[in-house]
Amino acid sequence: MLNIPPNAKRRALYPDIHPYVRGRLRVSALHEIYYECCGNPKGKPVVVLHGGPGGGISPFLRRLHDPARYNIILFDQRGCGQSTPFACLEENTTWHLVEDIEKLRKHLGIDRWQVFGGSWGSTLGLAYAQSHPERVLELVLRGIFTVREREVRWFYQDGASFLYPDAFAKFVAPIPEGERSDLVSAYYKRLTGANETEKLACAKAWSLWESATLSLLPDPLREQHFGDAHFATAFAAIECHYFINRGFFSRDGALLDGADKIAHLPGAIVQGRYDVVTPPETAFELHRRWPKAAFHLVPDSGHTALEPGIADALILVTDSFGNI
Repeated sequence: MLNIPPNAKRRALYPDIHPYVRGRLRVSALHEIYYECCGNPKGKPVVVLHGGPGGGISPFLRRLHDPARYNIILFDQRGCGQSTPFACLEENTTWHLVEDIEKLRKHLGIDRWQVFGGSWGSTLGLAYAQSHPERVLELVLRGIFTVREREVRWFYQDGASFLYPDAFAKFVAPIPEGERSDLVSAYYKRLTGANETEKLACAKAWSLWESATLSLLPDPLREQHFGDAHFATAFAAIECHYFINRGFFSRDGALLDGADKIAHLPGAIVQGRYDVVTPPETAFELHRRWPKAAFHLVPDSGHTALEPGIADALILVTDSFGNI
């Protein structure tokens, strides 16, 4: 395990870049996903998996790999970002997304690629790599989340609430006291209900709760983005849909139990010591079951990849794999 000193010189994100290709791929009769390719078309391919689920891609996700050495591929998962239909929960499960990744790989003519994902992207990255290990060059994961019951309960019921009682009070406010013993179920009922006013209020409350906890220090611009009605509508509904269904896994802890399927793969785990959204316990357990992966525990960081220490560690990792 590598503990990165907080006073070490840190790498900045690579400069902002624009896609050299933007496209849309029909993945089912219902769903069409947006994708983009950035950097070097002849470079090492990497697929970048965004968080949420339902968060959509952000421009900063293009900046965690050297654009001279990597062909950086991003896509909006079903129902979010520029993919359509927007905020759709139908035909939207982890296993649909895993197969979307395969369809995109084949569409782009790529044989094998690096798989890179943070938070929910780490969940999806693990699910994809365990399903298609022969297509993975390396697996780079940040803020490990496996949708175990204890992880969901920590963030949406009892745990993070002890550290952020002020933000949590706003999160529970839309839910009557009699329903607060199961907040995910209470939110799901409202986020999928017919009352549009209540649905929007709950979507914003759900989204702002996560925004308030992502980093060690508050970020007003991030909170403004997460509070935007358009973003919150998909983000909250899709997250809640996945979490009430426990990630659509066959059993609790399935991704950790399946670590033997990726034990041979090179990779890295980057985790913030003070990550409140996805606490380090899960990352530590994954590393124990996947010892081949380097484990970077960043001592002065929370959850988001934009934390200086997290960004530095991720770039250290992607630079090292970029030479292979």
